[in-house]
Amino acid sequence: MDNRQEVREFLTTRRARVTPEQVGLPAGGTRRVPGLRRSEVATLAGMSVEYYARLERGQIAGASSGVLEALASALQLDGTERAHLLDLARAADGVPSSGRPRRRTPGRAAPRQSLQWALAAITDGVAFVRDAQQNIVAMNDLARAFYSPVIGDGADGTGGDGRGGRLPNLARFQFLDPVARDFYPDWDRFAAMCVGIMRVEAGRDPHNRALQDLVGELSTRSEVFRRLWADHDVRTHGAGTKRYQHPVVGELTLVYEELAVTAEPGHALLVFTAEPGSPSAERLRLLASWAAHPTDAPTPH
Repeated sequence: MDNRQEVREFLTTRRARVTPEQVGLPAGGTRRVPGLRRSEVATLAGMSVEYYARLERGQIAGASSGVLEALASALQLDGTERAHLLDLARAADGVPSSGRPRRRTPGRAAPRQSLQWALAAITDGVAFVRDAQQNIVAMNDLARAFYSPVIGDGADGTGGDGRGGRLPNLARFQFLDPVARDFYPDWDRFAAMCVGIMRVEAGRDPHNRALQDLVGELSTRSEVFRRLWADHDVRTHGAGTKRYQHPVVGELTLVYEELAVTAEPGHALLVFTAEPGSPSAERLRLLASWAAHPTDAPTPH
């Protein structure tokens, strides 16, 4: 896999974000570009300028773990960025990040029945499975009601949209559907998170053609996505809090936990819940009731 451009742009953008002051170096007068000079990064990482320049040109194949760790420290990479750099190096060496090739699951295949049963057993929270391309591939009844703005009419939530079309996709909804700005009060934050997660996956599995196609589509159709993708920011979000404005029950503040689906590499199980006794917990209960009886829509708060 020739990922030299990806490596080059990642290292260049990281270098530009570190100031001399942050690493204890004098500013040294006027600088033509922001951030550290190549020579400064090389000194901090304990390598020659020539070798660092070669790495920044994307020639990272064969770099040792010690070199990569030294480079990560010099550029002050956080945990997610370090992991991304290692993924890029593995890809350059032709080694899958998981240690074995990923088993591909057809995008239109129905989820395993046992997985659907597990999701259905979660009755007080929004539970769904997302694949590496941000497709929602399986969900419980509450998730189907919660993500009704994403799914649209006729979706079944079990591997298709009920009309033979594409799976509900969180990235397409985020960047291409105007409704997303109403559903996500913190739309800018959600957009950056979405792209950061996709960046991590692209580094982890550079052979994922479906993800490459999705990036190409969104880059063509959304200027915001194109700009965020060019930033090369990477993020992981195993847990946190998010706000939503649901068209049926109104404002919801939910906490979430993300778990890997071991049987399906690249898939993640997410569960959203509300603080017990909070207004959001009551609204989530109302949403569950609406999911069971959709003709009796509650009044949004």
